[in-house]
Amino acid sequence: MKPIIYQVFPRTFTNTNETRRRNGTRQENGCGTFAGITAKALQSIHDLGATHVWYTGVIRHATAELNNPSITKGKAGSPYAITDYYDVDPDLAVDQNKRMAEYESLIRRTHKAGLKVVMDFVPNHVSREYHSLCKPKGVKDLGADDNPAWAFSPLNNFYYIPGEDFAPAFPIENYHESPARVTGNDCFTAHPTRDDWYETVKLNYGVHYLGGCEKQFNPIPDTWYKMQDILHFWARKGVDAFRVDMAEMVPVEFFRWAFSSVRTFFPDVQFIGECYHPELYRTYLDAGFDYLYDKVGMYEYLRGVTSRNWPAEGITGQWQAVEDIRDKMVYFLENHDEQRLASGFFCGSGLCAEPAMIVAATLGVNPVLVYAGQELGETGMDSEGFSGMDGRSSIFDYWGIRSLQAWVNHGKFDGKNLSDEQKELRLFYQRLLTTARDNKAVSQGKMYDLTYAQGEHFNKHEQFAFMRKQDDELLLVVLNFDDREVAVDVHIPRDAFDYLEQKPMLNAKAIDLLTGDKYDSLSLTESEPVSLRLPAWKGVILRMEEVKKRKRKA
Repeated sequence: MKPIIYQVFPRTFTNTNETRRRNGTRQENGCGTFAGITAKALQSIHDLGATHVWYTGVIRHATAELNNPSITKGKAGSPYAITDYYDVDPDLAVDQNKRMAEYESLIRRTHKAGLKVVMDFVPNHVSREYHSLCKPKGVKDLGADDNPAWAFSPLNNFYYIPGEDFAPAFPIENYHESPARVTGNDCFTAHPTRDDWYETVKLNYGVHYLGGCEKQFNPIPDTWYKMQDILHFWARKGVDAFRVDMAEMVPVEFFRWAFSSVRTFFPDVQFIGECYHPELYRTYLDAGFDYLYDKVGMYEYLRGVTSRNWPAEGITGQWQAVEDIRDKMVYFLENHDEQRLASGFFCGSGLCAEPAMIVAATLGVNPVLVYAGQELGETGMDSEGFSGMDGRSSIFDYWGIRSLQAWVNHGKFDGKNLSDEQKELRLFYQRLLTTARDNKAVSQGKMYDLTYAQGEHFNKHEQFAFMRKQDDELLLVVLNFDDREVAVDVHIPRDAFDYLEQKPMLNAKAIDLLTGDKYDSLSLTESEPVSLRLPAWKGVILRMEEVKKRKRKA
């Protein structure tokens, strides 16, 4: 099945508090919970077309209430500044003393809804105040046996800067770290800036970065064993897949070793890598990753076509650049790191991104990721506190997201309070994602890019077209990135029929799987184009069928 991943940030997903006070506390602005993600909520996610739910920010991390605010980003803290790998965020529990049981219950509910659970694995760095309260018996804390006098040793879990205290380039209070440890974004100085990941410290996997990047992996570094045990711990809880944060900042040898161990006991567990260097993609896939982000390729290009007037025909070059591993690339237009489609920083309306989203969801059999609120046209144009008005939904602040609150409707999950435009957009996503999940031509079939073969009545700068085929299911996808309605002629070359093993159709009919609109008297041959009219910023997914001639009665 083609993975359709729906990313949920529990802190905001079911938060119905509408106070929205800038820099507000949990008590003031509220916080979503595991329990708030009910069976009804999960059914709505499944009905949207999802196969997986990625719960972001589950593991216990630093907050301004429980940790030093000077080295915590925002009141709620960064979900990637982990303080205990063996615990979950107390903010997300109705009863904080039963927080793990509440998360385990969410895993069971998710599975019962026919969805798989994706969880973050953050292997590169931890909070500066990491201290596990819930580690299993016999497990030692990260750094417990370190010798801070050594700048580097494969026996240490952290990197140190001997002789220097931690003194960032901004004021901090009531925090002392001596000697300073290296900051999580490979900042090998005792004086990180606010632009660095100053709230984190980098984990040591046996690479001597200041010693020519020498790798000391024999014997196996202590950090490898500790992080492997953490993966086993969560896999035993029923987690189906791990989204691996900043995978390229960890040596690939560790992943090959750890994944092999995990799959010995949990053979179906999958790993999704956040990777940004195409020259390393195949190395990390070879190490055992199932999928990788396609951020610097397809994401950036679809954004360019949608908001920067880049030529649509360039989409071809993006899938061709990774053609041998295209099935392993995760397509997306939003996640917690990126600006919202409907923000003023992207394209100003979720409706204008429909053609790009059709490409992301249907061009290949590879996974597609949707961020909660994307299907509602969430703008991310709030100034929450630590996060300013930057077109992103803050992961550092307690906040109530208006579009999600309109959909959740105080736990009813019926979308009653959505605007007409939001309802239209959500219906588009539901039809698109269920097609991507359930239609065998999209989830299993071949793809043929038609754009190169188009003539004068097809503007390659503004339109894009391709076909998908599996068995008897044939789809023609045509997209219009222009801001005006256009008439297009789509030519089908002989090579397309040969590659897809498809016979020409002299008399065909079609139905648009996105709208239900029907088309009659179409010809699908190399000699006659398929003529269509497409509204601005729209696309069609036409399921083609040949009209059978009726036999005459004797």
